[in-house]
Amino acid sequence: MKKRLCFVGLEAYPVFNPEKGGHHGGEGVQQALLARAFVRRGYEVHMVVLDHGQPDGEVIDGIRLWKAFSPQAGISVLRFVHPRATGLLAALARADADLYYQSCAGVATALTAWHCRRHRRPFVYRVASDTDCIPGRQLIRYWRDRKLYEWGLRQADLIVAQSCQQQALLRRHYGLDSEMAGMLVEELERSTGLEARHLDVLWVNNIRPVKCPQRVLEIAAGLPDLSFRVIGGACPGSEKLYADLQRQAQTLSNLEWSGFLPYHQSRGMFARAKLLLSTSDSEGFPNTYLQAWMAGTPVVAFFDPDGIIEREGLGVVVSSVPQAVEVIRDLLSQPERWQRLSRKVRAYALAHHGPGVVDRYEALFRPLLERN
Repeated sequence: MKKRLCFVGLEAYPVFNPEKGGHHGGEGVQQALLARAFVRRGYEVHMVVLDHGQPDGEVIDGIRLWKAFSPQAGISVLRFVHPRATGLLAALARADADLYYQSCAGVATALTAWHCRRHRRPFVYRVASDTDCIPGRQLIRYWRDRKLYEWGLRQADLIVAQSCQQQALLRRHYGLDSEMAGMLVEELERSTGLEARHLDVLWVNNIRPVKCPQRVLEIAAGLPDLSFRVIGGACPGSEKLYADLQRQAQTLSNLEWSGFLPYHQSRGMFARAKLLLSTSDSEGFPNTYLQAWMAGTPVVAFFDPDGIIEREGLGVVVSSVPQAVEVIRDLLSQPERWQRLSRKVRAYALAHHGPGVVDRYEALFRPLLERN
C-alpha cells in the first residue's frame, strides 16, 4: 500500500496554477518540486494550500490539493480562529496523511503539530530561513504567533535544516537537533554562453526589509553602463517599501522594474542574465542561487550559506555596495573567467541538487513512516 504524504505549503498554489493566486516565495517552489518528486517515486501526495477559488481536492501533477482558507476571508481579529485555524485543521484532516511536512515559520507550524499529535502522525518541520532558528527574529508579525510557532517547532518528530549554520542556531537557541537535507532545482537541458545573454545583472526576491532591496538600486546607480532587472513583489506589510523603491527605480535608465512574476515566467530569466545579485543579509538557502547555478549563472552575494560560494567558487561574496560595484564590473570585463565560473556553477548544481536530494528526504521519512 502506498504511503500518503501531505505537504503544508499554503503559498504554493500559484506554482501549480499560475492563472490563479499571486504572491509566492521560494519555499512554495521548493515544496512543489519536492511533492512532484515524491509522486514520481510512487507516493500518494497531498498538499494543503490557500483558497484562491479553485475546486477543493483538485489534482494537479498527480498531487491532490486541499484548500485551507482564503487570505481575505473572515472578520479582523476573529479570523485567526475562523476561518484560518479551523480551515487549516479541516484541510489537514481531509488529507489524512501518514506523514505531514510543513515549512516556513508561522501559526501553520503549531496547527500542523497539533493535528499530528492528536492523530498520532509524524510531523516534519523544514527550516526555511536562518531567522526561523532565532527567537524574536522570525518573520512573524505578532508575539502570539511567534510563541505558537515555537511550540510547534518543539513538537516536530524531525526538523530538517538547510545548512550547518541553521543546525547550530537550533541547538543554541532551542536545544533542538536537526538533520540536513539539500534543496531541489529543476534541471535545464543546457546553459547559454556569455554572448547569448543580454541582461547583465538579475535580482529576484521578495521585496521586504530583510532582503535589503535598496542595495540593488545603489549598485545599479554605480554601474550606469550595465543593465539590471528587478523581479519581486511586495510581501504583506512591505507595500510602502515596495512603492518607494519602485518610484526610485524609475530614475534609473539602466534598471527594469518587473514587479512580481510567477515562477513559470521568472525561471527562464536566469539563463538570460550574466550574473545573479543577492543583497540579503540573512536567508535560508535561496532557491534563486540554485536556479542561477543550474543556468550557469554565477552569483554575487552578500549572504553565503555555510560559506559555500567562497568554498566551492560559485561566485563572489561581498560585504558592501562599493565592493559589489567593483566585483560586478570586474567579473563582466573578464569573459574567460566568467566562462570558467559558469561551467563550475552548473556542474555543482547538477551534482548536488538533483535526484540525490529526494533520496535523502526519503531516507529521513522512512523510519517515521514505518513506525506509524
